[in-house]
Amino acid sequence: MPADLSPIDKAKFAAAHRAVALIEDGMRVGLGTGSTAAWMVRCLGERVREEGLKLQGVPTSTRTADLARQVGIEVVSLDEAKWLDITIDGADEFDPELNLIKGGGGALLQEKIVATASDQMVVITDASKEVNHLGGFPLPVEVIPFGWQTSRALIEELLESMDVLGRQTTLRLNGSQPYVTDEGNYIVDLHLNRIGNARQLALVLNQIPGVVENGLFIDICDKVIIGGADGKVQVRDINEGSVSEEQVTFAEDDNIFADLD
Repeated sequence: MPADLSPIDKAKFAAAHRAVALIEDGMRVGLGTGSTAAWMVRCLGERVREEGLKLQGVPTSTRTADLARQVGIEVVSLDEAKWLDITIDGADEFDPELNLIKGGGGALLQEKIVATASDQMVVITDASKEVNHLGGFPLPVEVIPFGWQTSRALIEELLESMDVLGRQTTLRLNGSQPYVTDEGNYIVDLHLNRIGNARQLALVLNQIPGVVENGLFIDICDKVIIGGADGKVQVRDINEGSVSEEQVTFAEDDNIFADLD
């Protein structure tokens, strides 16, 4: 493991390293978006180079696609792959039932489509993302630009009847301009603090005209791999109801960034 990593990055590295061990030759793999998923893509690229692993990767954003190609992973579209064996991605929050908030990186729509087109979804994370109730992290809602202020007003009206602690909404910005997703949409972040019924909220948000998708991933994640800065990982499988702990070992000179020089 590179010696100059922060404890959080070491934890992400450990989780990513363990997750890519699940990948077998010939698999079609969903590649997530975000800082933790980037570790996974780099670790997977290392397996492709060193083991000659053959696989197809379906990225969930243009930046993940760029990184995957850079490290030697064959990139195909979801339409080309049709169905995936596994998707590995990060999360902004996860609860005891492995429900998630995702979309901090702005790729929630593609992430949800790819995850639900997979035999299993594996989330890689560190312990800081675990919560008893979702909502501490702002919930992203992707909306089309046309009439986005009306969509936002309808969201705020809906929140009045929801079991949430906060109801502030903000348009996500990129500098002084609206942040634009890969699909050309905007993101409204909901600052809810605590979500009492995430399943209900996920369903009703998507009924609002102009809303494309929301960042609540309910009953989608199958397994969470939680990395620690010491290389220890905990694997939680919601389907098997199991929790296991393992130690990930790295070579002292392991450097998955060599390909990026």
